Amino acid sequence: MTTKIKTFYDETTFTLTYVVSDEKTKDAVIIDPVLDFDAASGKIFTTSNKNVLTYVNNEKLNIHYILETHAHADHLSGAHELKNDLPQAKIGIHETIQKVQDVFKQVFNRKDLKTDGSQFDVLFKSDEIIKAGSLEFKVIHTPGHTPACSSYLIDGNVFTGDALFMPDFGTGRCDFPAGSSEDLYQSVHEKLYKLPDDTKVYVGHDYQPGGRELEYQTTIGESKQSNIQLKQETTKEEFIEFRNKRDATLDAPKLLLPSIQVNIAAGELPESEDNGKRYLKLPLTKES
Repeated sequence: MTTKIKTFYDETTFTLTYVVSDEKTKDAVIIDPVLDFDAASGKIFTTSNKNVLTYVNNEKLNIHYILETHAHADHLSGAHELKNDLPQAKIGIHETIQKVQDVFKQVFNRKDLKTDGSQFDVLFKSDEIIKAGSLEFKVIHTPGHTPACSSYLIDGNVFTGDALFMPDFGTGRCDFPAGSSEDLYQSVHEKLYKLPDDTKVYVGHDYQPGGRELEYQTTIGESKQSNIQLKQETTKEEFIEFRNKRDATLDAPKLLLPSIQVNIAAGELPESEDNGKRYLKLPLTKES
C-alpha cells in the first residue's frame, strides 16, 4: 500500500486537517475538518470544507471515515457539513465522548442533549483496529487534553490531535473540564513514545512559535529527544508541575464556547428556532 497524506491548514485557528488515502485503491479518511466561523457576525462559512472536497473529488477518493481526534475547543468541526457531501462517510470519535457530553450538558444547561454519543456514527474503543477499505488504522486513546482524545495510527503515521505538538511547542493544555496533566503524561510517555522512533507524527495545530514557518510533521524519536515540555527523560512529576503551572496562566480559547457545544454533537449546528435562525448559548459569569 502506498499511503498519501494531503494537508490543509486553517490560518485563523492554526488547525491542520488531513486526508489520508491509499494511492492505488483511492480508499481514504479525513481527519479533523474545520467549519469556518466568524464569531463577531455569527456567520458560518464552508471554505475549508470546500477545499477538502475539491481535493477529494479531483483525486476520486472514496472517503470511509471522518475522524475526530477530540471535541475541539478552538474551532467548529466541519464533520457534519462535510458528511452532507459525503453521505457514505462515517463520523468517528472515541467512546469517552460521552464523558465530555455529560460535562458540557451541565455547562450549557442543554437538557435535551443526549450523552450517549449517538450524534456520531461510530464510537471507537481503545486499541481498536478499524478497516477503511484497504486502509487500516489503530485507535490510540490519548486522554489528558480532554477525556475523549484519540490519536490515529495509519501505516507508520500517527495523527496526534492536541496531545502532542511540534517539539518546539510541546503538548496540549489540560485545564479544560475533565482534563488531566497526569493522563496526558501517560498518553504521550507511555503510549505515543512506545511507538517506533521513525513513526511520523502529524500534529493537530501549529502555532508557529517565534514566527517560524508552518511545520506539522515530526517523528516520535525527535519528540522524545527534543520536545520542550515532555521528553523521554521527563518525569511525571516534572510534567504535571510544569503543565499545571503553565495552564493557570492561559486564557480560554476565543472560540471555546461556540466550538464545544457544536463539536460534542459531531459538528451539527443547533436546530433552527421558530424564526428560522439558529442560536448558540453563551453562559455568563459575573465576577465579584
